[in-house]
Amino acid sequence: MYKISELAKRVGLSRTALLYYEKQQLITGKRQSNGYRVYLEKDVQRVRLIQKLLAGGLTIKECKACLDSKIDPQLLRKRLSVLDEEISQKQQARDLLSAMLGDVPQHSWHEELNAIAPDAHLNWLIQQGFNEKEALRLKWLSKDMNEHEKYMADFMRVFSPLVRWAPGSEEDTLKALSFVPFSPQLIADIGCGKGYATQLLAAHTKANIIAVDNEQSALDALTQSFTQQGLSHRLQTKCASMTELSFNTQSIDLIWSEGSAYIMGVQNALKQWSAMLNRDGVLVFSDMVWHTAKPSDQPQDFWAKEYPDMQPVESRLAQISTLGYKVLAHFPQSAQAWQNYYGPLHERVIELKDTMADSTALQDIQKEVDVCTEYANEFGYHMFILQKI
Repeated sequence: MYKISELAKRVGLSRTALLYYEKQQLITGKRQSNGYRVYLEKDVQRVRLIQKLLAGGLTIKECKACLDSKIDPQLLRKRLSVLDEEISQKQQARDLLSAMLGDVPQHSWHEELNAIAPDAHLNWLIQQGFNEKEALRLKWLSKDMNEHEKYMADFMRVFSPLVRWAPGSEEDTLKALSFVPFSPQLIADIGCGKGYATQLLAAHTKANIIAVDNEQSALDALTQSFTQQGLSHRLQTKCASMTELSFNTQSIDLIWSEGSAYIMGVQNALKQWSAMLNRDGVLVFSDMVWHTAKPSDQPQDFWAKEYPDMQPVESRLAQISTLGYKVLAHFPQSAQAWQNYYGPLHERVIELKDTMADSTALQDIQKEVDVCTEYANEFGYHMFILQKI
C-alpha cells in the first residue's frame, strides 16, 4: 500500500494532481482509521495507464470514458484529427524558425507574407536591419535574408550590361506621352532604371527631369548619357526608395513610372504620388495585368508568388477610379516592348548558364523568361495615363 505522497513519487506526479484524479473518479484511495488515504498497486498501474492516454492527446474526461467502458473509435478519430492539426501547426512553426536561422530556404515564407501582409512584411524586414532599398529587393527578389547578398550580386551580374530592366519600347512610351494634355515643365521618372524612357521624355519635351532609382550604377549610366547629349542641365538624379520621396506637395507636372509601381503596391503608389502632382497633373505608369480570366496553371502559380496583386485591367481601372484620378487613356504594351526586354534577357541567361549554374538568381530569372515567353498571350504590361482630379 502507498500513501498519496509515496504514490506521487512512484508515478512522477504531484500530490495535487493525484487529488484531482481522485476528484474526477479516475482513482479511488481507501481512507484508513487514522485518516490517511492509501493506494494499492492497481492504482499505480491505473495512473500509468492514464498518463499514456493523456500523452495520446486525450482529455481527463475522455480518459475516464476510455477507462470505464469500451473504447469509442469515433472519439479517438476526432482526437487524432485534432492532434494531426496541432502537429501540422507545430511543423509550420518549426519550418519558420529553421528558415529564420538559415537552416532551410525562406522563399515560401516570404512569398506567403508578401501576399497576405505586404506592408507589414516590408516593415518587419527593415526592423531586421535591412535598409529600405535592400528590404524591397529582398521582398521581391531574393526572398531569403541569409542568402540576400549573394543573390543580389548574381542578379546585378545578369542585369548590369542590359539596356532595359523592364519591358518597354520607344513607340509605347511616345504613345503614352501623346495623351498628356499639356507640355510638362517638371517630370519625375520614378523607378527609371538606366533611363531609356527618361531619355525619350527629354528628347520629346522641354521639361526638366528628376530621375529616381535605388540603384546608383543605373543613375550613373543615365547621367553619363545625358552628359554626352549635352542635356545634363535638365537632369537631376535621386538614389532613393520610391516609398520615401521628398518632393514638395503639388510640385510635379508629370510622374512617369514604367514597370516599377508594383514595388510599393499600385494603390499605395497612386495614393502617395497624388500629393506630389500639381492640380490637373498627370501620372503615367505601366503594370503587369492578366489578359485572360482563366490563366494556365503555370503562369498563375508563378505570378501568385512573384506578384500576388496582379489584376485584370478592369479591376485595376476600378481601383483607379476610387483614388482621385480620371483615366485619360490606357492600352496594352506592344509585343515589341515585350521582346525588347525578354529577348536580351534570355540571351544573357544563356551566356551565363555555364559559369552560374548553381546561382539561385539565375535560375529564378530563367524561370521568369520561360513563363513569360511561353504564356505571353495570357498576361503583359499595360500603360495607364491618369490625370489628378
